[in-house]
Amino acid sequence: MKPFFITTAIDYTNGAPHIGHAYEKVLADVLARFHRQNGEEVFLLTGVDQHGQKVQQSAEREGIAPQEYVDGVTAKFLALWEKLGIRFDGWAATTADKHKECVRAILTRLWEDKDPATGGSRWIYKAARSGHYSVRQEQFLTDKERGPDGEFGPEWGQVEFREEENYYFRLAEHREWLLGLIDTRSAEGKPFVIPEFRVVELRNAVEKLEGDLCISRPKSRLSWGIEFPFDPEFVTYVWFDALVNYLSFAPGYDPAAVRPPEEFLHLWRTVIHDIGKDILIPAHGVYWPVMLKALGFTDAEMPTLLVHGWWNISGAKMSKSLGNTVDPDMLADRYGSAALRYYLMSDIATGRDADFSEERLVQRHNVDLANGLGNLVNRSLNMTRKYREGSPNQVVIPEDFSAHLAANAAALSEYSRFMREGQVQAGLERLGDVVNRANALVDASAPWKLAKDPDQAERLDGVLTILILSARTAATMLLSVLPEAAEEILRQLALEPDSLAGEIAPGLPEGYRCGEPQPVFPRLELPAPPAA
Repeated sequence: MKPFFITTAIDYTNGAPHIGHAYEKVLADVLARFHRQNGEEVFLLTGVDQHGQKVQQSAEREGIAPQEYVDGVTAKFLALWEKLGIRFDGWAATTADKHKECVRAILTRLWEDKDPATGGSRWIYKAARSGHYSVRQEQFLTDKERGPDGEFGPEWGQVEFREEENYYFRLAEHREWLLGLIDTRSAEGKPFVIPEFRVVELRNAVEKLEGDLCISRPKSRLSWGIEFPFDPEFVTYVWFDALVNYLSFAPGYDPAAVRPPEEFLHLWRTVIHDIGKDILIPAHGVYWPVMLKALGFTDAEMPTLLVHGWWNISGAKMSKSLGNTVDPDMLADRYGSAALRYYLMSDIATGRDADFSEERLVQRHNVDLANGLGNLVNRSLNMTRKYREGSPNQVVIPEDFSAHLAANAAALSEYSRFMREGQVQAGLERLGDVVNRANALVDASAPWKLAKDPDQAERLDGVLTILILSARTAATMLLSVLPEAAEEILRQLALEPDSLAGEIAPGLPEGYRCGEPQPVFPRLELPAPPAA
């Protein structure tokens, strides 16, 4: 089978999950389900990032050990993913022994990769440095991070001056290679970054790349991390630690191998990292490819970064400090996980930002699902059972109706193309086209009138057949987004899904008889406003 490997960012365990976490995981789950539906060998990896200074500080505030703290937060993420139907194949937790061993093995390997000319490591060196340090981002800052006024912006949080000795990973000397990777991959049609407009953003950042990556923190100020294998006075910087999860929890990876094993590469060559735009630069777009290069990965084996946007509130980024975050757990309880999954996939274009709206969530469900697809399924089955006892006569589709099937086949083909590109919203628009076209056919052909005219019997059979086939095509396209709802529709239709290759059967199978309609998408209502 053709492989497909998709990962998400691992969520930082210093707070409960918010709507941005839910969006990213649902997006990855939908794409994984699409590829499974297409008969591919799929591996979806997600998890949690459990080390770092903010975690240690949060645990200290609560008066508990860091491991106890992260275990409690991790349980919240796992419970939400189960509620939202996220089907992952691998779970990454950075406190796992497997991961710690992999990080230490990689650090050891890079430290022992000696430069013949100097006798020192080609990749890691120790140096004393002083500078401004962002406590929020857990990194030293350079002058390029200053704003136009010469000050460090609020995105860096608390900034303090520090002077200390640390270990550094060589980045700056690989700037030209990284620029070449970005350009070559784009020219070859397997871009390093998608959507395309993010390429320019990354390239501009790489052109300004200066300095190397500090990959350690002294234990004297941070003990919650993976201890350096060759210097126990230091722990590993949380970003170097976290990025390695893509390898440590992937099937078949061996950190000691000069070249990654073929068993691992079979899957890895297809890898897509589903990440938010805030961690493209510098973590995934700069640190990660150079780390992979150091570990023997070729340019062709670099991942593809699928970079999504943010859910905002009235154009402003959600922030715990502003008190405008959205709780996906509450929304799933209030409206159901299906309504939430559909909204997250249908109301934002992958790569762009969107404003979150609870009113829009309810509206998309009621208009697209209850009034659209749900109405199509209900009326198609009801009319088929009423006028043909559930079994339309086997007829050749009337010529003037056959265009509907051709249009559905084209929509299914376009849907598959969009899904392969990660553009789920655009794929769902094709689903809407199929539903709207079928519902318009009902209004235009008026089957209740055709049923009264014996001369129109063949035409009635054709209309009913097209409606049922259209409902099947729509359910096929919904399977990756709302699997339970789509499977229930197919059960009521008594049909298997269409092929994602875009081939649609010209009629119903011999002896076909539809099932009984049952509501799949009950209408939703917004909660009543609180009394004045």
